[in-house]
Amino acid sequence: QVRLVESGGGLVQAGGSLRLSCAASGRIYSINAMGWYRQAPGKQRELVATISRDGSSNYADSVKGRSTISRDSAKNTVYLQMDSLKPEDTAVYYCKATTPILPYWGQGTQVTVSS
Repeated sequence: QVRLVESGGGLVQAGGSLRLSCAASGRIYSINAMGWYRQAPGKQRELVATISRDGSSNYADSVKGRSTISRDSAKNTVYLQMDSLKPEDTAVYYCKATTPILPYWGQGTQVTVSS
């Protein structure tokens, strides 16, 4: 089993920045990739960014150029740096760990961007 704990969400003005953190524990060796997803009210959960075991990353077009996913293997933590935030970035952000058997999700952290 893998446990994920997100932190770093909050209220920020448009144009501001936030860094989200996702700390993983448990069977970390089974994780193939980790990612950030978000869900706004009334909308489906959508991919924001992913990072694989080999370090390759992938971004949604909506955040490309404004967000950077990274990891600190020593701390078993994945980060999402978000810059130039827009009101449409407002959502609950979830961390996901992909393993060969099951995906694991964190509890989510709220990001609110005011105009």
